[in-house]
Order: sequence, then C-alpha cells, then structure tokens
Amino acid sequence: MGSTAERSARVSPLSVVGWVGLAALLASGFLAALGGLNQTLYGASSFVTRYLELIADDDIALAAATPGVSLDQADLAALGLPADVSTALLRSTVVSAAPESVQITADVAHEDGSHTVTASYRLGTAIIDTEFEVRPIAPLYGVLNRWEFAVSPMAVIDVTAAHNPFFQVGALNLDTRARKSGDDLTAFSQTAPYLAIAPAVYEFSYESALLIAQTVELPAEPSSRPSVTVDAQPTPEFVSRVQTQLDAYLDGCATQQVLQPTSCPFGEEISDRVLSAPQWSIVSYPTVTLSAGETAFEMPPTPGVAHLSVEVQSLFDGEVQQLETDETFQVALDASIQPDGSISVQLK
Repeated sequence: MGSTAERSARVSPLSVVGWVGLAALLASGFLAALGGLNQTLYGASSFVTRYLELIADDDIALAAATPGVSLDQADLAALGLPADVSTALLRSTVVSAAPESVQITADVAHEDGSHTVTASYRLGTAIIDTEFEVRPIAPLYGVLNRWEFAVSPMAVIDVTAAHNPFFQVGALNLDTRARKSGDDLTAFSQTAPYLAIAPAVYEFSYESALLIAQTVELPAEPSSRPSVTVDAQPTPEFVSRVQTQLDAYLDGCATQQVLQPTSCPFGEEISDRVLSAPQWSIVSYPTVTLSAGETAFEMPPTPGVAHLSVEVQSLFDGEVQQLETDETFQVALDASIQPDGSISVQLK
C-alpha cells in the first residue's frame, strides 16, 4: 500500500475542477435565490402590500412603525402642524374600514433605486388606485432589500367638533381641547388636527344625554388632509331641561304681586286705582326650541301668555271691577353646557 502522501498525489485534477465547479454552482444558486427573494418577499411591491395588510389586520401600531410612515418635526412643520400634534388615532379599534382586495398593478423601478408601486384596493365602497413612492434603505444582513416610503402615507384629519368639544371615533372618546390653553378652551366650536393611518375609513360621531351628532364616515387616502365636522345638536333631554328652567323662572315671575314683576318679560300698566294685590299666572309657556348660534344654543323670541287678575277702581266714575286680562309676551335665551354638566340659561 502506498503512503498517504502518495494517495494525495494521485488526486485527479478533474476532481479539483469538479469541486470548484460545485462551489461556483452553489454560489450561483445562492445569488439567484437571493435575487429572487429581493424581487419577491423583499421587493418594493411586497413592502407596500405588507403595509396595507397591517392596516387590514388592525395592527395600527406596527403600520405606523413601518419605515417612512412617521413624520418628524420638519415634516410636521412643513404641514403647518405643531410638534405635539395628536397621535390618538394611531391605535387599534379606531379604523372602521381598511383596504381590501389589494392588488399591485404596477412596480416601476427608477435609476436611483427607488420604485413607484401602484396598488389597487377597495376602501369602503370605492375602488382606489394609489401610487406609493418607496426607496431602498440599508439592507438586512447586508444582502436583503429593505425599503421605506419616500413620501409618508400618513393622513392628517382636521376634526371640527361643532358646539361641543368632544367627539367619538371608533372606540375612542376624544376632546379637541386636549392640546389647547387660554381663550382657545372656551370656544363654542373647536378644531384640532389628528395624525391617522391611511388608507382607511373612520367614523366620527358623538352621543350623550344632552347632545348628539350624526355619524359621519370619512375615507382618508394616503398623504391626504381631509376634514370632518362632528355637528352636535341638543337632545330632547337638553330641550326638556331648558324648558324646566324657563318654566320655573316664569313661575317665579308670577309669584310677584306687582303690576311689573322685576326682571320679567311681562307686566301691565293700569291708569285706574289698584285695590288688590295683582295676581299673575302663566296661561301658556313659550315652547323651547334650540339651534346653534355663535357662542351657545339659542332660542329665538318665542311667545307665551300670562294672565293678570286684580281689583281696580275707575278714576273717572269710581266704578270698582275685577280686571281679568291676558298679556302676550316673548322670551329669547341662550343655553350652554357647563363643565360640571349643568345647563346655564341666559335670557336675552
């Protein structure tokens, strides 16, 4: 038997070439597989698709963390937004409808490595086509493509809470005054911007014992700035409470045994001699109706009827008689909800 050195010397050059070829083949296969991954799973189209799927899965926190979605201070300033703009909508249970039936209809590569990816999807009842601009960032493990949105798809929703600072969206109850101070806190209607994941549909509403606003459905497309008004109006309970206060006020006026009750909307002037204490009663109370004004809910001048009963003596012939007369009067008022939930009524 030959020595180990002799057996090594007899290794065929063809075997070496074979091993080199196999290594080259494996390297070529790896590169091909890597290229395939970068074109598919790690491609620009997949990046956009995953973002839309996160919204569909209501994983809003992860969608907001997708590279290129968040807005830095420079972005906020360019949009005219404060650095502390509300992010309250960037959470689950807020979106009422997410993109469905997503299809990538185009993926155009540019010389600088960026891509324009066009996605078609259904949002609510509408079919929408959106172009997303994405660009490469530092690759994963140095070899797998990673991307970010060159233009953030984040939407900004300007919410006007009319006649009431509060509104509801999804499972959230929000106050438009949260980041305000000073005189801004007292405005009858409030407007505030909110960052929102897009594309998505949001439903805005409000309901309490005293105020109610009809639900408004708002589609927010990527990189858009839509606005919505939550128009709060008095409930029957609100109107009933104001009516109760107004009736009590008029009843108080009627207890004053004078011809001209102080700070009251009715009174009588009599030229004859008054022989008895005047007795007032309310025949018909003004019916309260409320509509939004500039600073409060307003009731326009509304008629009522008061009755006066008093014994008088004629200065002309001395005749004594019981005067019974109805007097029509009008009442207008402002009504507003106080911080403690009570209703303030101011007569005008």
